[in-house]
Parts: sequence; C-alpha cells; structure tokens
Amino acid sequence: MIERYTLGERIIHWISALTYMYVLATGLAFYSPYLFWIAAALGGGSTSRYWHPWIGLLFLATLVWMIRAWRGDLRITDVDRQWGRSMKHYARNEDELVPPSDRYNLGQKYYFWAMVWAGLVLLFSGAILWMPELIPWSWRGLRFASILLHVAAALVTVGAFMIHVYMGVFAVRGGFSAVVTGQVSANWAKHHHRLWYHRLGGK
Repeated sequence: MIERYTLGERIIHWISALTYMYVLATGLAFYSPYLFWIAAALGGGSTSRYWHPWIGLLFLATLVWMIRAWRGDLRITDVDRQWGRSMKHYARNEDELVPPSDRYNLGQKYYFWAMVWAGLVLLFSGAILWMPELIPWSWRGLRFASILLHVAAALVTVGAFMIHVYMGVFAVRGGFSAVVTGQVSANWAKHHHRLWYHRLGGK
C-alpha cells in the first residue's frame, strides 16, 4: 500500500467537504422559498443566516490551505494538456489510450481551480450581501450585481462538486477509500497516476 494522503490532508479535505455542504444547503434555503425547509432543519432561518457566511469563510480557508500544501501538484503542465486532449478516452474508460498523469490529473486540477475562482467571487459578492448597510444606496447596482454573481458562482461550484463526487465515489474505484484511509494500492497508483507512482520510486 502507498500513502496518498496524510492525516492532515484528509482532515482538511473532510472539513472542506462538510463546510461546503453546509453553505450549499443553507444557500439553497435562501435561494428559494420552496427549499426553506432546509434552513428549518438546520436550526431555523436566523441560525442559518448567521452561520452561512462564517462557515463559508471556513470553507475558503481550507482552499487556502490546499493551495499552500499542494501548489506544486496543482499546476497545469504540458503533461496535463496532453492528458486533456485524450479526455474523451478517459470518459469512455479506454485507459490504454489515456496518457499517464501525475498526482492529480487535469480534471482534478480543473475542479480545484474552479472551486477557488468561484470561491473568490462568492467571497466578494457575499461580503456585500452580508453587510449591505456599508454599501450606499446610490450604489444599489452593486448590490443587485452581487446577488447575480453570488448565485452564478454558487451554481459553478454545484456542478463541479457533483462531478467530483461522482468521479471519486462511483467512476474511479478506490478514490473514495483513499480520502478515508489515506492509502491506495500500488496497482491503483500505477494505473491511475503513473507519473506520481514513478516519482515515489515505483517500477
């Protein structure tokens, strides 16, 4: 067995996942009155309204930690671009036609950076919605734009998150257990992330 994620990496991953799901759930409750039952289930509207921005900041803090810890692994390289040109083979499970990838493939990197950039939009638009009294009414266009940007960025994260969960839990066997136990088999590493496997000394 090979260590894929340290204990610290796994803890941050799960804090990130749980905080995202909380802000997603409460955000959906605020988005539509038909979904307000979610806020009621999470302690009520006032409670959800109070914790939504604070938990959102905690989620963004986990992304900052990941950037600092994995910045070398998350850079998009020529190897990734070659992998991207063969993504159709990856989607069809034609693994023999897919170029080898490093610790993370291009799809995983796209997911991460989509969450980061959308997260920045959510941060700035959310700050305006969090403290609207600081924005003069003459700038009301900024308030309205913040609502649209907040919703649009949230939808980007929802789509990315759904793909991430599907790939990690259903499409790539062993992916979910890796973020639970932190370990993968040598065969798994060689099959899915061959360049990373060779960097670790695998033959």
